[in-house]
Amino acid sequence: MSAAALLRGPGSLLLRASSGCWCRRFWAASGKTAPAASPGSGARSPFDRQLKRKQKNWAALQPEPAKYDYLREEVGGRVADRVFDITRTFPLALDVGCGSGYIAQYLNKETVEKLFQVDMAENALKNTMETEIPTVSVVADEEFLPFKEDTFDLVVSSLSLHWVNDLPRAFRELAELEREGGFSPHVSPFTDVTDLGHLLGRAGFNTLTVDTDEIQVNYPGMFEIMEDLKGMGESNCSWNRKPILHRETMLAAAAIYQEMYGSNDGSVPATFEIYYMIGWKFQESQARPAQRGSATVSFGDLAKINALISRKK
Repeated sequence: MSAAALLRGPGSLLLRASSGCWCRRFWAASGKTAPAASPGSGARSPFDRQLKRKQKNWAALQPEPAKYDYLREEVGGRVADRVFDITRTFPLALDVGCGSGYIAQYLNKETVEKLFQVDMAENALKNTMETEIPTVSVVADEEFLPFKEDTFDLVVSSLSLHWVNDLPRAFRELAELEREGGFSPHVSPFTDVTDLGHLLGRAGFNTLTVDTDEIQVNYPGMFEIMEDLKGMGESNCSWNRKPILHRETMLAAAAIYQEMYGSNDGSVPATFEIYYMIGWKFQESQARPAQRGSATVSFGDLAKINALISRKK
């Protein structure tokens, strides 16, 4: 199901935020050739979606799940701010990969009248936060949404798309997209921000906006970073991950990371890069760019503006 097809009516909006996480260069993806896919995983399916569902369900059942919600809450608020920037009301909205409702808690009935919250982890939906908007919870995979075309006026998604196997398919049923480069078994494949606008455009969206943001969090050490990522349900689910990482390797990596990037107070930084993508579904009433050659003023005349202003004074 295409993201564009889910949207209905004039001026329907898609707004998504996804993330890449790295701890300085320690987590950077390698430039080596991609390893062969595991049996049954498919060449274009680097992630084990069933494992990701188990990880998210496990995280939602922890005694203090809110302890690890700081990043999702921050980004959820920033996505909601972008919705508020649009001065209109959306009768029916969809939150894909909603988790505990990190976007919904910031929205109000003046902006969204009814919200469908979708997540692949049923335990996350059991812990959804209160909101003044009427909501409907649906357990479904982001890659296979069970909705008819032209259902929603607004689709939002926050910190969910980076575990989707095929981004073009998540936006639309597209021709095959070759993945260049590769990824380490301990790092997710990275999406180039310059490609995101192209994907939205090919999926049928226009008036595109793609921007990035970085959130840096300081931790006592590398092991605390890993503990929090696990608590967020963000553990690695690549098919080519190694099931065991030896203690000596972990200790050496922690020491190198501390030596290279440690702060004076002993803490180490982790940087989360957030990609915000906004696109509108095409509608006949939308303004179109002027035809090439129809301009009546030359850019060369702009240099004369200061002289004209001075002459009038």
